[in-house]
Parts: sequence; C-alpha cells; structure tokens
Amino acid sequence: MPEQSSSRIDLTHNPAALKALTHPLRVRLLGLLRADGPATASELAATTGENSASTSYHLRVLARHGFVSEAPARDARERRWQAAHALTTWDNEALLDQPGAEVFLATTRRQQVDHLSRTLDRHEADLAAGRLDPAWRAAAHLDDYGLRLTPASAAALCREFAARSAELAARDAQHPEAVRVVVVTAALPVADDPNPTRTEDPAAAGPVQDGEEAP
Repeated sequence: MPEQSSSRIDLTHNPAALKALTHPLRVRLLGLLRADGPATASELAATTGENSASTSYHLRVLARHGFVSEAPARDARERRWQAAHALTTWDNEALLDQPGAEVFLATTRRQQVDHLSRTLDRHEADLAAGRLDPAWRAAAHLDDYGLRLTPASAAALCREFAARSAELAARDAQHPEAVRVVVVTAALPVADDPNPTRTEDPAAAGPVQDGEEAP
C-alpha cells in the first residue's frame, strides 16, 4: 500500500468528485491502486484489459478530483500513480441530495460485486497453488444472512461491524501471519412479496454459510 496523505476522502458534499466516480473503470483503477500500490497506466491497462490511452485518461480525471496523485518514478520515462486516500466515504442520506448520487451508488455497488467475484477467483487460485497458509481454508468464509431489521438497526449493524473491523486490523497490522483480507459487507433491503407462493419465511432461516444451499 502506498503512503497516503490522509486516510479518507468524503464525497458527501463534493458533487464533482462524485460524478467522477460514476465511471466503473475509474472505480476499479482507484481500487487497484489502493490494494496493490503505485502503478503506471500501462501496468493498469494490462491488469484491467483496457488500453493504456484509456487508463491514462481516467487516471488524469481521478487526479483532477483528488483521488490519485503522481508517485515517485523509477526512471525519467515513466509516470506512476498512487492512491491519495485509503478510503472513500459518504453519508448515504446526505449524499442522495447530490446530483448523480443514484448513478454513483449503483456504479460503486456493482463494482463491489465484481470485486468480490474476482477476489473469490484469486482466493481459490492462491489456495490451490499453495500461496496461502492452509489455515486460511478454515478461516475464510462467505456468509449470507437473511435478517428482518429496521433501518436504524441495519445502520447500527454496519457501524458496529466497521468499528470492530478497524479494531482487529489495528491489532494485527504488524503480525507476521497477517495477510490482506478482502471483506465485503452488504445490507440491502428487499420488499416483501405481496403474493408469496411459499409459507416459510426465508429471512428466518439464518445464515447461509460455505457448503450450505440457500433456501
């Protein structure tokens, strides 16, 4: 991870920066720089399957809005980029008053789902190739909880999870067994079916864990 000037950038009252992140490739480029450290447009093009002209253009847009900055070059011919912040944050309720907020939320959430899929592929490949300690076979998990919650309880759950995650990450930061762990959370309410075709409530079934089938 590159050295970053501050821990987070808040988009709640920054509509121009918000609009810049409505492009899925920019979201992915920013994520790659945060996860893997500084890179050139050509290196990012090879990772994403885009051409370097495209990645170069989108990196300049990200730089214009403060998401990335130039990193020290390894030689005079290259231009390397680094993430300027560790996190992008916003307040959902206040954000929705900004133009383009719905597009931004839809774009970033779809990108997070794509990121989860790519991470799962990489996790399985790393285990198969022996690049991860076998202990991770038991420690890694992908759970699916169906809960009935109020909006206040869902927000509280997210806050408590974030706080506990930060606590554990700080504790393990220098531990020799620590590796980068991608954690994706979601709290997506869905409306009850007005004409249910089954009598049991799927939300009452509890978590769907690795190896189990969803109801």
